[in-house]
Amino acid sequence: MVSGEDTLSLSRARPFGPAWIGRLLASPRWTVYAACTGLALLTSYFLGKDMGWDTLDYHLYAGFSALHDRFGQDYFAAGSQSYFNPYAYAPFYLLAMSGLPALAVASMLAVVQSGILWLTYEIAAEVMPAEREPVRLALMLCAVALAFANPILINELGSSYADITTAEIVLGGWLLLVRALRRPGIAPILWGGALLGIASALKLTNSVHALSAAVVLLFVPVGWRTKLRHAAAFGMALGAGFVLVSAPWSLQLERHFGNPLFPLLNDVFRSPQYPIAKMLDYRFVPDSLAEALWRPFAIGVPRFDVDNELQSPDLRYAVLLVAVILLLLRHGWRRLRRSRVEKVPSDSVPSTRALAALGSGLLVDWILWLTASGNGRYFIAMACIAAVLVVAMVARLFAAPAKLRNYLLAAILGAQLLQLCFGADYRNYIPWAGGRWFDVKMPAEMARQPGLYLSYGMQTNSFIVPFLARRSGFVNIAGDYPLASAGANGAAVESLIRRYAPHLWLVVPESWPRGDPHPVVGLGPANDALVAFRMRAHAGDCSTIAVVNEGSLDAGFITLASSPTGQAAPSTPTPATSSGAVITHYLAVCPLAPDSRDRPGLIASERRANLVLDRLEDACPALFQPARAVTQYYGEIHGSHVWARRYLNTNLTAWVSGGWVHFIDPVRAGPVADIGPEKAFEKTPVRISCGRRHERYYASALPASRR
Repeated sequence: MVSGEDTLSLSRARPFGPAWIGRLLASPRWTVYAACTGLALLTSYFLGKDMGWDTLDYHLYAGFSALHDRFGQDYFAAGSQSYFNPYAYAPFYLLAMSGLPALAVASMLAVVQSGILWLTYEIAAEVMPAEREPVRLALMLCAVALAFANPILINELGSSYADITTAEIVLGGWLLLVRALRRPGIAPILWGGALLGIASALKLTNSVHALSAAVVLLFVPVGWRTKLRHAAAFGMALGAGFVLVSAPWSLQLERHFGNPLFPLLNDVFRSPQYPIAKMLDYRFVPDSLAEALWRPFAIGVPRFDVDNELQSPDLRYAVLLVAVILLLLRHGWRRLRRSRVEKVPSDSVPSTRALAALGSGLLVDWILWLTASGNGRYFIAMACIAAVLVVAMVARLFAAPAKLRNYLLAAILGAQLLQLCFGADYRNYIPWAGGRWFDVKMPAEMARQPGLYLSYGMQTNSFIVPFLARRSGFVNIAGDYPLASAGANGAAVESLIRRYAPHLWLVVPESWPRGDPHPVVGLGPANDALVAFRMRAHAGDCSTIAVVNEGSLDAGFITLASSPTGQAAPSTPTPATSSGAVITHYLAVCPLAPDSRDRPGLIASERRANLVLDRLEDACPALFQPARAVTQYYGEIHGSHVWARRYLNTNLTAWVSGGWVHFIDPVRAGPVADIGPEKAFEKTPVRISCGRRHERYYASALPASRR
C-alpha cells in the first residue's frame, strides 16, 4: 500500500520516471476527481438549462462585449453591469453561440466547474490529522461531500455564472499558500499571489479573498525578515496578476469614462456618467453587530434573502463556530487544571499549522465579506474551505472514540443533505429539448439592417444583441440604472439617436406569451420613460422576437401598481415559473419617432418632485443612497404626475404622487410605505424616523411637534 504522504500530497519532490508515474496513477485522487466530475454532470443535467435573470440580463452580453468592441455603439446595454470586467463570461458566450446543443455546453461548463471539488480535496489533504490511510481518505471525502452540499454551488453547476470558475482560481491560490507552510519557498507564494490577482481582476468581489489570504503567510515557519520578503513578493505578484488581466478592459473604461474600474470606485474617479458616491449593495449585509454574530446560524435556516435570493440553508458555518468554541473551552480547561501539555507528534505539526492558518484566514475573510456584501455567491471558495475545517476540527475534537467522531460527521453531512432535499430552492427547471442554449427568432430585416434599440425594463434583455445586425446599437434607458436625458448620459444617448435615425426601435417584453406576429403591446410605461428623450413608440407597427425555450417569464419591466392608499407604486411583476414544458416568450420591437408634443405642467411638476426627493435624501441618507439619483417619469395617475427615484445601494424606490411621498422595497416584496405629505417637504426640510430593523426598511415623517 502506498503511504498516506505519498498518496495524498504532491508536495514532496520525487524523481520523474516510471516509478513516479505508477505511484501517481495509483493515487485515489483520480478516482475522486472522476467521481466529482460525474456528480457535477448529473447535477447539471437534473437541474435543467439555466435561463436565469442574470443570464438574460448581462451574462451573454458580457461575453459578447469581451470579444467585440461595443463602446462606440452600445450604452449601458446591460444596465450597470455592462462595464464590469467581462472576460470570465467569454467562454460561456463562445460555447452558447457555437451551435452545440445546450446540454453539451452545460456539460462542458460542469466539467470545468467540478474542479472546485478537486481543489477542496487537495486542501483537505493538507489539514487532515495524521491517521491510518483509509481513515484519512474517508475524512477527505467527507470534506468534499460537505463542500458539494452547498445549495448555492449546486444551483450554479452547468450555468453561465462565473462565480464557481473564479472561485477555483481563488482556491488554487490558497492551496499554493497552504503548501508553502509545509515546504517554505518563494515560488508557491508568487504563483498563489498571481492567481489571486487574476481572480480579483476577473471578478472584483474576489479581492476580499486575496486580502485575507495574506493571513496565511503569517504561519509560514520562517523568521520575520523572511516573512516580510514573502509578503512583499505576494503583494507584487497579486498586483501583477490583477494588472495583467484587467489592463485591456480598464484602458477602454479609462478612455470612455475616465474611470478604469467603472462604474466601481466612482467616488474616487468621479466619472460624470455614474453617481459620484460609494457603491455598496446592502441586501445581505447585517443590520447590527448582533445580527452579524448570529449570521452563521441564520444561514443554517431555510429562509429567503439571508445570503442569497433563494432559500440556501447551510449548516457548515454554525457547526464550525460551535467546533471553535469547543476547542477553546477544551484548551482553557486544560490550562485551568494545569494539565501536562501532550507532545504533538512531529508528523501532525504541518497539518496543525495548516489548519490554524486556514482558520485564521477564513475568520478574516468572513468579516471582510460580511462587511462588503454578505452575498453567498461571492463566498463559494471560502465555503469549500469551511467544509474542510469542519471535518478537520471535528476529527481532532473527537479523535477518540473513533465511532463518536464518525457518527458526528455522518450526522452533520446527513443534516445538510436533508436541508438540500427539503429546505433549499433551486433554479427553475427548463428542459434541454435538444436545441441550442439561445434560440432567438427575429425578423430577417433586424438581422440585416443596423439600428438603435432602446430597451425598457429592469430586465435589459441584452442577450439579443449578438443576434442583431452587426453594427446595431443597444441602450437600456430605464432599468436598474435609469439614464437621464441631461448631462453626460443624455448627451451620449442623444448622439446615438442622431447617428441611427430613422432606424430607431423600442424593445419591451410582452407581459404574457402569445404567438400573434403583430401583438397589441401596452407601451404606456415605456412611453412615459421616453418622454425625457422626446421620443415615442408606436404600437401599430411592432414586430416580434421569439425566444424559444426561455422557460420563465422574467419580464421585469417597471409597472404601476396601486398602494393600499390608492396611490401608484413603481414595482416589478412576479415572474412566472416553468413547469418543465418548452415555453416560448416574446419581445415586442416597436418603431420610435420624435415626440414634439407639449405636456403642460410637466416641468413644474418635475421641479417640485426633485425638491421633495432631495429633501427626503438629505433627511435620511442611510436609506436613500446614492443621493440625487435620476428622477424618472411614470406617467399620470388620477390627474397626478408620478416621479420616482431608484436607489442602487439599498434597492429602494421612492416616489411622489397624489400629494404624498412613498417608498417601497421591491427586492424583499415589502408593502408600500407612506412617508408623509408632499407639501410638508416643499415648505421646509422634514425630520424623518428611518432605518433598517430585522432586515426591513422603515421611514416616516415625524410630527411637527417633534421636529
